[in-house]
Amino acid sequence: MPQGLLWLLLPVAAASGWFAAHRFQIRGRTAGFRIEPEYFKGLNYLLNEQPDKAIEVLVQLVEIDSETVEPHFALGNLFRRQGEVDRAIRIHQNLVARPQLTRAQCNRALFELGRDYYQAGLLDRAENLFRELVERDPRNSEALRLLGAIYEQENEWEKAIAVVSALDGNRPVLANYYCELAARALAAGEYARARKMLRRAYFKDRRCVRASLLAASLAHSEGRYKAAIKSLQRVSRQDPYYLSEAVAPLLECYDRIGRPDQAIDFLAGALHRQGAFQPVMLFIQYLEQHRGKDEARLYLDTYLHAHPSLPGLAYLLESLGQDTDATHRTDPGTGVQIVHKLLEKIPMYHCSNCGFKGNTLHWQCPGCRQWNTIKPYSGQTA
Repeated sequence: MPQGLLWLLLPVAAASGWFAAHRFQIRGRTAGFRIEPEYFKGLNYLLNEQPDKAIEVLVQLVEIDSETVEPHFALGNLFRRQGEVDRAIRIHQNLVARPQLTRAQCNRALFELGRDYYQAGLLDRAENLFRELVERDPRNSEALRLLGAIYEQENEWEKAIAVVSALDGNRPVLANYYCELAARALAAGEYARARKMLRRAYFKDRRCVRASLLAASLAHSEGRYKAAIKSLQRVSRQDPYYLSEAVAPLLECYDRIGRPDQAIDFLAGALHRQGAFQPVMLFIQYLEQHRGKDEARLYLDTYLHAHPSLPGLAYLLESLGQDTDATHRTDPGTGVQIVHKLLEKIPMYHCSNCGFKGNTLHWQCPGCRQWNTIKPYSGQTA
């Protein structure tokens, strides 16, 4: 038995002994003070590294009623915190099966058993218990919170919406749930439903960047390029950090309607309000294509003075090395290779809440499970 488990059980064994002696005194004080022999039997199992037998004895030793239920809750919760979920389930199942408990204690036992199932990954069983608790008390915030977490993991977004609406009505979270439904409808070609879900997302959170990007994707799929441009431009007002996700489709939409000058006029200013270099590189290539190399080089130099970064340096060195003008030609040499090696180790996105890093944009952070906290690295940090 792990050493930690021994220290885990000893306080519970002591409490069980005290309760056993206390109840014996209440039953017959004339017989004198005596600790039940079963208590020593349980301790013997414990010290001989037989925790399952020790649990069985100690649980049976203290008759469960409204006065002696606390040691069992303590034992079950300690097991769960130590990762001994199977043993925690046994303790809490034993509590649930006892008719002597008050209604409040029974609800607590059901909740703790649900937490055991949740930690063990038995989400269906946990869901059933939390739903039962919510039916008994619709204001049970802890049960609602865990029920919502289960629906998130199972991608049951309609149910998650109902739970969060009943819990605290967190508008940004609800907006992301509606975006999940919109993305699902968009992938299935159900454009009318996708549009309906996006309207609900905007209603919950007017600053929802994800809703704007999905609305642009929907409009693009329907050939409504001006509407797509309007949605993509909205991103720069909602959160400039996410403009990097809008630049490529924005340039394509402007090309579709034959207005590259409008794209350049808009992005030249908008990109200076954010620091990620990847969209700037796309814009410089677009600028060179439509207005020439000199104007593109001037914009690059101006931007890098305002937002110095390793990706920008690598791009500048490569462009200088490829320049046919002898006055600007230089050999990037080993410097570019070193910069690229550094870039390979740098993640593109990070979570502003927990610090999670990765190269894929997640709308819900895999680390802390918060919404809208994953953002591109920018400026000197990038």
